[in-house]
Amino acid sequence: MTLPVLALTTGEPAGIGPDLTLMLAASRMPLPGRVVAVGDPDMLAERASQLRLAVDIKVLNPGQVVPDPCAGVLPVWPVALQAQALPGELNPANASYVLATLDRAIEACRRGEAGAMVTAPLHKGVIIDGGHAGFTGHTEYLRDACGVEEVVMMLATRLDTPTGVHDLRVALATTHLPLREVADAITGQGLARVLRILAMDLERYFGIAAPRIAVCGLNPHAGEGGHLGLEELEVIAPTLERLRDEGMQLDGPLPADTLFTPRHLEGVDAVLAMYHDQGLPVLKYAGFGRAANITLGLPIVRTSVDHGTALDLAGTATADTGSLRVALEVAAEMAAGQEMAR
Repeated sequence: MTLPVLALTTGEPAGIGPDLTLMLAASRMPLPGRVVAVGDPDMLAERASQLRLAVDIKVLNPGQVVPDPCAGVLPVWPVALQAQALPGELNPANASYVLATLDRAIEACRRGEAGAMVTAPLHKGVIIDGGHAGFTGHTEYLRDACGVEEVVMMLATRLDTPTGVHDLRVALATTHLPLREVADAITGQGLARVLRILAMDLERYFGIAAPRIAVCGLNPHAGEGGHLGLEELEVIAPTLERLRDEGMQLDGPLPADTLFTPRHLEGVDAVLAMYHDQGLPVLKYAGFGRAANITLGLPIVRTSVDHGTALDLAGTATADTGSLRVALEVAAEMAAGQEMAR
């Protein structure tokens, strides 16, 4: 079977994104797809020299076929830096470059040149400092670039437990919001959209028919019957009941401090947390470095790493490629699932 083309954006050029890309290219471990980096070829060649990695940077022309994986060779769709990039030294002048790599990968996926895009970490602050004041992250940028109303951020990892290997998937009802804005952002309409997207894409990409989703409450103890907040009674529970009537399998709203225990997770395909730091610390504690960040609800497949730019590790050859490898594997799995669903 032909391996899918996976467009890998190299992220913040001062961070570990270029390093991870080159380290995977140099590795003799097999890759799950035909990986093509999206970034500046000269920067990648210079970083390979700094890392003492023997990697042949192979620039691809428009329309040129992405070759099968070959250890020591990195195919690249070129995007030019705006300014010199030094490991560990952020430069706002390269903010537009980072966004241009995303645009190139999005275009490739929408035109069928790639089956999925995988993103190395970027630095939100330097992109904002570079003149993009409304930028809040990969997830929202992809939503707007693809022209969809709603996307869902989900992280996934695979856990070894006494009863076998289990997938832990945690999706978010809200993403990058200040905590004081979260309660107002959780509406019945928005929550229903998120749950429908989550259920649809669990089936479309992962082959899970009628997925079972456990839903966190917003407040401690899921509101304690209204004594610790009314969002569960007024918004979350009625929305879940309405969706159950449509045939969805939903548990909750459940207290987040007990939901993430083996007994409550048994038979659950995904957990929906109400906000970023309610669900993701649990998943990252359980599987940091072995998890992938997935954007659901897009017309294309997108995964990413579970970590940031790690500026202090850039150029040192000590970064861990584990999460990027998982992100590539999940992207290939999702691309295959999407192809089968057509």
